[in-house]
Formats: sequence, C-alpha cells, structure tokens
Amino acid sequence: MNKLFDSNLRNQEFVLKRHKFHDGRAKSDISLAFLSVKRFGMEEKKMRLDEQGLQDRQAWEAAGYELPGFNREQMIARTKEVPFWVHFGAGNIFKAFLANVVQRLLNDGTLDRGLVAAEGFDYEIVEKMNRPHDDYNILVTLKADGNVEKTVIGSIAESLMLDFDNQDASLRLKEIFRKDSLQMCTFTITEKGYSLVDGTGSYLPAVEADFKGGPDAPSSYMGKVAALLYTRYQAGQKPIAMVSTDNCSHNGDKLYAAISTFAKKWVENGRAEEGFLRYVDDREKVTYPWTMIDKITPRPDPSVEKILLEDGVEGLEPVITSRNTYVAPFVNAEECEYLVVEDAFPNGRPALEKGGVIFTDRETVDKVEKMKVCTCLNPLHTALAVYGCLLGYQKISEEMQDEELVKLVQRIGYTEGLPVVVDPGILAPREFIDTVLTVRVPNPFMPDTPQRIATDTSQKLAIRFGETVKAYQRSPELTVQSLEMIPLVFAGWLRYLMAVDDAGNAFTLSPDPLLDTVCPYVKGLALKPDQDVEAHVAEVLKMKQIFGVDLYEAGLAEKVCGYLQELTAGVGAVRSTLQKYV
Repeated sequence: MNKLFDSNLRNQEFVLKRHKFHDGRAKSDISLAFLSVKRFGMEEKKMRLDEQGLQDRQAWEAAGYELPGFNREQMIARTKEVPFWVHFGAGNIFKAFLANVVQRLLNDGTLDRGLVAAEGFDYEIVEKMNRPHDDYNILVTLKADGNVEKTVIGSIAESLMLDFDNQDASLRLKEIFRKDSLQMCTFTITEKGYSLVDGTGSYLPAVEADFKGGPDAPSSYMGKVAALLYTRYQAGQKPIAMVSTDNCSHNGDKLYAAISTFAKKWVENGRAEEGFLRYVDDREKVTYPWTMIDKITPRPDPSVEKILLEDGVEGLEPVITSRNTYVAPFVNAEECEYLVVEDAFPNGRPALEKGGVIFTDRETVDKVEKMKVCTCLNPLHTALAVYGCLLGYQKISEEMQDEELVKLVQRIGYTEGLPVVVDPGILAPREFIDTVLTVRVPNPFMPDTPQRIATDTSQKLAIRFGETVKAYQRSPELTVQSLEMIPLVFAGWLRYLMAVDDAGNAFTLSPDPLLDTVCPYVKGLALKPDQDVEAHVAEVLKMKQIFGVDLYEAGLAEKVCGYLQELTAGVGAVRSTLQKYV
C-alpha cells in the first residue's frame, strides 16, 4: 500500500485495487477497501478528537496514530497549579512544532506540565476549535519519501482568550502571570503582530487609545501583553523570559521595542508606576531572547483531511472565523524543524534541548537567523511566491520543476546570498540551502502554495532581501551593482501588485497591510511595451520600510525599473524576462 495513504486498514488481510493519480502516483483504492471490510462483517471505526473519543486508544493506535503517552488529567492539574509556559498565537507552527516538543518531553518524563495557549487576535479559534476538541489536535507530518506520521497532540493544558473584555479569561491570565512558576512566554503572532504603527508610521488607533487608557483594559495585542507584564511587575517584579519565535530579524528586539514603548507611554501618562519601565528594561528581570525558527506548516489541506477521514476520524470540518482565519483540528507540516534560542531565561527554563531545541548565545542566534531569514530559505520562498503567482502555479513544489524558477532561487541563494553569510558553526549554510532546494521545497506531498507565502510580502522584503543589499553596501569586496536576481524579485513584486498573471488573467492578491498604500502606484501600468514605469513606481522605490533601503540611494532603482518595464511588456513577458536573465 502506498505509504502516503496508509490507514487503519493496513492490518486487514485483503487485496487493494490500485489506480493512478493524474500525476502518476499510485493510491490505494480506499473505497474498495471499505467495501471489503463490510463484506467480511467488520464495522468501520469512527474516532472523535476529544477526551471521550480518545478513550478508545486501541482504535486510534490501530489506525496508525501516536497518542499522548502521559496521564493528561494529571498534566492539566499540575499545569494549572504551577504553570511555566504561556504561548501567544495558537496557530499552525505552534501546534506542529512547540506543542509537539512539549509532548515528546511529557512522554519521556522530562516534563510533568504542559502549555497554556493564549489567542489574542482571533478569539473564535479558542471558542470554535480548541475547546470543542478539548485542546487536542492532530499533527500530520508529510515526509518527502511519501511516509505520513500521524500524532495526536495533547500537550496543551488550557487555552484562553487574551481578551480584557472577557473577565474570566483576563482574570485567569493575570493569575498565571502572578505565579512564581511562570518561566517563559513565547509568541507566534507574525511580524506585524509586534508593530504599533500603520503604513505611514502613525500609531494605530487601538494602540493610541491604549497609551491613554493604560493597562486596565487594553485592546491592542501588544497592549494586552504589556498589561500582563504589568501584573507580574505588581506581583513582586518577578522574572520572566519573553520569547518571540516569529520569522523576523532580531525578533526579540521587536518584542522589546513594543513592550518598552507601552511602558514609557503609560509612565508618561501616569497610568503605570515608574518602576514598571525599569522592570521591562532590567535583563535580570525580563529578557527578550533572539530566536530562529524554521518548520514549513502550510494551511491545513483537503488532501490531508481526506487521509484522516478515511481513517475514520470524525469532526474534521475546518472553521473560517469572522476574522477570516482558517483553522482545522489538524495541521500538516514537513519533517524538518529547527529552533535556535538565545539562552537568556532569568527564571530558569525547562530542558527543551532534550526535545531538539538548540540553546546558544545571541551572536550565534543572529548568525543562524540571518543565514535562514536573509539567505538560505525565506528569500527563496518569497521569490517563488511572487513569480509562482504570476506564472499560475498552485503548489510551491511544482515550481521546482520549472527550469527558470529553479535557476532564479539557486542564484539568489548560492550566488548572491552566500557571499555575505557568516557560518554560525552549528548549521552549515550551503548544506542548509541544499536541503531546502533538494528536499524541503520540492516535497510533492507538502500542500504549500505561493499564494500563502505571498501574504504580507511588503513586510518581508526588507528582511529577506534588504539585509543582503545592506551587507553588499558594507562590503569592501562586493558591490551592490553586481546584484541581479534580488532586483528582479523587487521588480517581480511590483509586477505582482498589478494582480494580473503572465497570461493576462486577473487574480486576487494575498493579504498585505500595505496593499492600499502601494497598489495605487501600479494602477496605471498595463501589459504593453515602452511605458514609463518609473513615473508610476518611483515613490515606492524610495520606501525604506518596504525594501530596507531607498533603492535610489542604493543604486538599484534603475535596474528594478528596467526589469519592470520588460516584465510588463505584454502577455508572456514574465516568462521571457526570466528566460533572458536567469
């Protein structure tokens, strides 16, 4: 039987008819298998993902699921008594990575407590997904060789809404933040979650209101987090590590900048004691470690849902919340994972290194983070996302069959990126890129899409490419003018903003907070030759907040405009431009 579609039927002795997918892969005829089951008088098992449904461990294990190997009732009670870890942002990478690390350590006895999950952006995730499933979820690991690992994750002890309008939730979180036992808070809220300003640099209305209102009832995400820290300060200035695990450069500094801004504003406005500002600045009390995290966790995919349904799992229907968040009781992810953390925990920490987390110093984290975010993975992903959307691709893995796109990302990584990467010593950059381009991104079983990765591109370009441009500016041996592929990605993004693919068909742009700011500049562009593209996009090219540099000052504006003129020359111009330059 094809490993990808292995199910609880694999232990039954009957022959399965096989057929072919459109791409030639064999798949077991599950429907015939179920007919065979019924023919032999065996009833199909139905499994529900909640505390009651998981009492039938035999059914789950027979279907190939790894279940929690600890007493969950005791774990939950112990966690509520002496919580040690709160995580903000109950999304896919948290469920696929951090929650699984904790589960492994619970299974081997290293830990006796689990996680507290807090959701501060979309409360419906807690109401409509976490709680109906008793905080369980299924991790489906999709390996490049076609193997599937299915794990029921039960390491979340409780999930809460980070909502100061919800008295029960806010009182519970404040109770947790007063506990001596609390050692760390982690975050996966995306880079924009730490931002206090809009595209013009002005404070967001909710942030401005929270500055004035103080820590009693904030509504902005960082305002709510700062308010919980203020609770911990008032409880005796207890130490804690505030750990961002989002994919952005120097993520700990972004978190610190937001928290310290709230502390300053509250003190200035008489809404908090002066000692609170000293508390959040005191590294003996509060730290903001840098981290590098890497694990591809795409949106839960229908093909993976089908595998689980065929196993007999019930209640897998995804939920699309009123805030347009797509959540499901399962998450699909690749096998590879990396988490490198600056070892700065003033209240101690669990032995997460036993679960594969790498602890090191800030300088090494910085090197690893730059290696990955600025060179070895994220820039390659963004390039594939932009051009994948323009060329009509629906899966990232399929782009790795495209000769021009493969050459594009190879040159971005090996030719333009590696010269400015310092080997961090714990992960080898060239080997990292090799794995990305030969194993991870081409994995045909990973249902990742260029449309997903193109989300928030305006927030990513400065880090994923701008840092390399700055490194070339600083280098005595390298010149910015030698860069060719990075400017081609900048031009490709401007072409992408036209929301018309290379065949001339309109498509929907992925969500991005700056679309309303940048799209008007490209509105006058058309698919025709000899137009003055610079007249339209000149102001965008000067936006350091997007590219990390002013492209005119960096000497790249002319090259970007030249590429953009060719990319907009007509239908098929994107393909011909790639063929010409890569």
